[in-house]
Amino acid sequence: MSAKASRSTVRQVWMMRVRSILIKTARGDVQPRRLRVYANHPAGLDFADAESTRPQLDIALLEGEGGVVEYPLKAATFTNIIALTLFLTDTPGGEINRIYFVGFKGDARDVQKDVSEHLDIRAANAADAPIDRLAEKAAGSQNLIR
Repeated sequence: MSAKASRSTVRQVWMMRVRSILIKTARGDVQPRRLRVYANHPAGLDFADAESTRPQLDIALLEGEGGVVEYPLKAATFTNIIALTLFLTDTPGGEINRIYFVGFKGDARDVQKDVSEHLDIRAANAADAPIDRLAEKAAGSQNLIR
């Protein structure tokens, strides 16, 4: 990623509860110093929107770390996430910053099924499919009186 402020939007096809963000940055003049995280903006944010919108998380990144660093998140803030937009800013070298790895820890949430959707499952042979157990009820209700 290059630019004075880098933007990356991560979209999910399911809801997630994100517990932490893992980042590995370069060292030196290309290492970003600040991370801003915006949740649930599926279309993403441009640079102007990022400046005027309050992020859900605004932290200073650890300087001089050579490996992947895990940044824990507030569970209540990052529940039911469908999109995360990451802004990496404040690079001392100016226009270029370098990120080697971005990862997330969390778990997928069960998506509630829309009750307006009707699931239609057809029998292999419609003639063999019982209709509300009518065939079973009819067979058991025959009484013979002699």
